[in-house]
Amino acid sequence: MRGTGLRPEVSQGHYFWPRPPGKAPPNVGSTVILDLMGGVALLLWGLHMVHSGVVRAFGSGLRHMLGVALRNRFRAFLAGALVTALLQSSTATGLMTASFVTGGAVDLVPALSVMLGANVGTTLVVQALSFNISIVTPLLLCVGVVAFKRSTRTRTRDLGRVAIGAGLMLLALHILLGTLGSAESAPAARALLGAITGAPLLCLVVAALLTWAAHSSVAVVLLVMSLATAHFVTPVAALALVLGANLGSAVNPLIEASQPGNPASRRLPIGNLLTRVTGCLAVLPFLPFITGQLLQLEPNPARLAADFHTAFNIVLALAFIVPLPGLAALLTRWLPEQKRAADPAIPVYLDSTVTGTPSVGLVCAAREVLRMGDLVETMLRQTMTALLSSDRKLVAEISRMDDAVDSLNEAVKLYVTRITRDSLDDRDGHRAMEIMSFAINLEHVGDIIDKNLMDVANKKIRRAITFSKDGEAELVAFHQQVVDSLRLAVGIFMSGDINVARQLIAAKAQLRTTEFAAAERNLMRMREGSPETIESISLDLDILRDLKRIHSHLCSAAYPVLERAGALQPSRLRDLAFSGTAGATKRALRKARTKRAERAASIEPPDSGTA
Repeated sequence: MRGTGLRPEVSQGHYFWPRPPGKAPPNVGSTVILDLMGGVALLLWGLHMVHSGVVRAFGSGLRHMLGVALRNRFRAFLAGALVTALLQSSTATGLMTASFVTGGAVDLVPALSVMLGANVGTTLVVQALSFNISIVTPLLLCVGVVAFKRSTRTRTRDLGRVAIGAGLMLLALHILLGTLGSAESAPAARALLGAITGAPLLCLVVAALLTWAAHSSVAVVLLVMSLATAHFVTPVAALALVLGANLGSAVNPLIEASQPGNPASRRLPIGNLLTRVTGCLAVLPFLPFITGQLLQLEPNPARLAADFHTAFNIVLALAFIVPLPGLAALLTRWLPEQKRAADPAIPVYLDSTVTGTPSVGLVCAAREVLRMGDLVETMLRQTMTALLSSDRKLVAEISRMDDAVDSLNEAVKLYVTRITRDSLDDRDGHRAMEIMSFAINLEHVGDIIDKNLMDVANKKIRRAITFSKDGEAELVAFHQQVVDSLRLAVGIFMSGDINVARQLIAAKAQLRTTEFAAAERNLMRMREGSPETIESISLDLDILRDLKRIHSHLCSAAYPVLERAGALQPSRLRDLAFSGTAGATKRALRKARTKRAERAASIEPPDSGTA
């Protein structure tokens, strides 16, 4: 029925066909804004469900297709249009493409071509929703709910989510048009929209802001088509609003894809924004003339807005796809690559060229593990500062350092595995096991600091707990012993000195005694203290326990050295029979010595004057 001039009612389900003006119901001004907000919110939620369902079902495939197509600008254009039509979000396509460009995987020219295609892809969604497809709304909702609730296959459930989202979008359009249709005779609503949309430039700015806030040009264009259908805006204002939606959709990728301190990450979103700004500046002065010409072809204001949206992006793509290399060169000159500071999570010493020489490769791995040790020592030292100062930023920084330690541990394990695939002599084999073991234990230490001690620090901050002076002094002294033991462990890993290994094991016994004594004192203070003191002492005990666990992991560096020197017993457990005999003998000797001492003390010294 397109182009027949028929004007059916909104209640018949023809979303974007104009309806004759009627009388507004009483008090429509008090409810129309809430109804509009609800309709827009439902439209945005439907778009979100469609986007999330497509990403879950086909996300990896779409990303792979986009990466393959980025080798050629024309294929990239088609891929951008297809991916965006499925995702219903040019922002999502822009973020995926920006990740390829920032990582150096693809050139800027095909990436800019993808964005041109993405802009066209968003118009395909609008075109599909601009036709009378209201009859499929209940079908989509029913099929989607059944697939989502009943299916056991993950992809089927994701497609059910897509169907539900599409049905909610169509339902939202019905709500919007019903609301606008009932309010089209309200003087206040017409006056407000007339003031906002009185000038094309103001329309462009308002629509750009709405699109930036909603993160969806599709939603804003559909809203504009609803306003045009209800005759709330003139055709010129409708096209100006569509221009603003196109401009606003280029702002979100610029904000979300940019990396602080890296100007090169802004090349793609700024290039996309420049094409949009150029197109809007070129079209805006001639908008009344363009509107008059298009009205002769399409008198329906809703269809007029949809067709203009598509034509604008297609013409813009045709105008820019050829000179893209010049634009890319200009952006590269304006936004040069900036050298970033060394990432602690990236290995420095793991040289892949020496994999054929295991002995040299093990030296490289050992140097990387020493770098891990430096990171763990920094974390351990700053842990007590974070616990005592209640510094949230320091807690977050320590957690980020643990992520770097985890990455280095994985890199070291893979590297050692790769260089030791061939047969090794006994010395290299033992050294490879020592490197792997020490790296794993350092990673465990980092996890205890991040998952346990930083959790205690956050709990202390949330509950505003303060340590007592005695408790704080005990924690500082105990923590210093652990830091000193970390130095010993690193020294053992470097030199294999048996004397240092003995010193570390002796420190373990001393730390156990210190921890037991500190726990007894804390329990005594807990029995005598207030509820606040009890809560503080509970944190003290948790910290002591976690520091002791850290020390146990550090002591593991000493055992291989002591085992090679034959300085370890097979077990710390003694034979029960031998233990009983030896214990009885010791008790008897102790009793005899005590009796001799008592006898000697009772004998008076002889008088010096007697014979």
